[in-house]
Amino acid sequence: MKKIFALTGFLMIFTSFFSQLSAKENTPAPDTYEYDLTLTDISDVREPYISNDFMVFTAPVDSNSIGIAFDYEEFRTIHYFQLRKNYGYDGELTSSYYFYITPMPKKISRVCYRLIIDGLWTTDPRNSNVIHDKKDNYALSYIDLPPSEVEITEKLANGLTHFVCHAESGQKIRLGGSFTNWDSWIYELKETSPGKYEIDIPLHPGTYYYSYFKGITPFLDETNPLRGYSNDGRIVSCIMIN
Repeated sequence: MKKIFALTGFLMIFTSFFSQLSAKENTPAPDTYEYDLTLTDISDVREPYISNDFMVFTAPVDSNSIGIAFDYEEFRTIHYFQLRKNYGYDGELTSSYYFYITPMPKKISRVCYRLIIDGLWTTDPRNSNVIHDKKDNYALSYIDLPPSEVEITEKLANGLTHFVCHAESGQKIRLGGSFTNWDSWIYELKETSPGKYEIDIPLHPGTYYYSYFKGITPFLDETNPLRGYSNDGRIVSCIMIN
C-alpha cells in the first residue's frame, strides 16, 4: 500500500507541474489593439482624458523622468511615463512627448493621483482639477470617470472577496492563485447568468496574485486592471485586500 500511495503522490505532483508548465506555454497573447489605437490618437500634450476605456496622461519633454501614482493603489506604485517621438517623411523629428496609458478602474467615479517629476511629488500642471487631501495634507489632481455598470472583482462589505469573470457562456471557469498555492482545482466559479461567472471566498488582508483557468490555460481578470508576476514569470492579476 505504501508503494501505491507513493506512486500516486508522485503522479499528482508530476501532473500539477505539467499543468503549470502547459499553462505558461499556452497563455494567450494580450490583445493590444485598443491600447495601440489609443496611443495612435495622441496628438499633443494636453489635460488627462478618457479614450477607448483608457486613461491617458501626457507631459512635455522638459524633465528627465515623470511617474504617476494613484489613490486606488494607495500611492504604493509609481508608473513611469514613456517617451514618444514622431518623425516626418524626411526623417526629421516633428514632435515628442511623455505619455502614460492605463485601463480605467471599474466602479470608481473619480481617480486621484500625483505626479513624480524628476523625483519631486506634485500635482499635474496640465490638469486644473485639484483637491486637497485633509488626511495627509497635500494636493491631489483628479479625473472624473464615466459610470461603469460592469460587475467587477472586489472586496465585499461582508468581508468576502467577490471574483467575477465575463466569458463565453457554458464554460467551466476556475480560480487559482497565491492563496491556493496556484492549485486551480479548489475553486470553480458558478455561471450565475449567461456569460457571467462568480464566486465569493474569504481572504485575509494582504496582496494576492491570481488567474482564471479554462482547462489548463490561465487568463487574466479583465475586470481588474492590477497586474503582477507569478513565481514562474507569468503576468497575472493582482488584488490588495485591506
